[in-house]
Amino acid sequence: MILAANFKMNHTRSSTKEYIDSLCRFLKKGNFDQDIEIYLFPPATALDSYECESVRIGAQNAYCAEEGSFTGEIGPVQLGEFGIETVLIGHSERRELFGESQELINKKFAFYKERGFEIFYCIGEKLDIRERGIEEVKSFLRRQLLNIDTDYENLIIAYEPVWAIGTGKSAHAEDIAEVMEFLGSITDAPLLYGGSVKAGNIESIISVEGCEGALIGTASWKVDSFCEIIERAQMRKRS
Repeated sequence: MILAANFKMNHTRSSTKEYIDSLCRFLKKGNFDQDIEIYLFPPATALDSYECESVRIGAQNAYCAEEGSFTGEIGPVQLGEFGIETVLIGHSERRELFGESQELINKKFAFYKERGFEIFYCIGEKLDIRERGIEEVKSFLRRQLLNIDTDYENLIIAYEPVWAIGTGKSAHAEDIAEVMEFLGSITDAPLLYGGSVKAGNIESIISVEGCEGALIGTASWKVDSFCEIIERAQMRKRS
């Protein structure tokens, strides 16, 4: 099972270190299963070589070039300084707020795949598409997966319906199950759900067949909240 915290534009290097220190103490004393993988995606200014073997650090965004005149971007050279080999690609906020096209997203994917990075690839539909029915959702997700190597061994797919991100409105278990079944028919990559995940619904989410974890936003920004999510997921996994 994979539980990943996306800090978005929250936390500093100092507060991220405090968060990770607290999280690591929690994980050490909690006797958590080794097959629960914990990831953190801090903002770029908080990336560092944190000392916690139980937590993997990834980048929320990275550009598809080794280096060069790309103001405001970071790439593998900057990530390599901290030994970071995990990157988030295709998040709806990058698509919607910053205008990342599918063409650019495909280039990023190919670039980081070539370098062997672990890629969290995000897909998800808007509300108007969801309201047209599951076949429209499937068609839309197929387009977001076009030219993405779904057989890539270091791929993790996060299904995040846009209408559920940051709204407090999570998809119903039946909705998630339909999408997980569809994605499972085209890839063997681990499948995560994201979209208003919190302690109160994590158990029902990871109970969905084919769902192997969650990508968590707002509810992961406070370490106590994220720890509660981990604890509840562990309890559900053992039951």
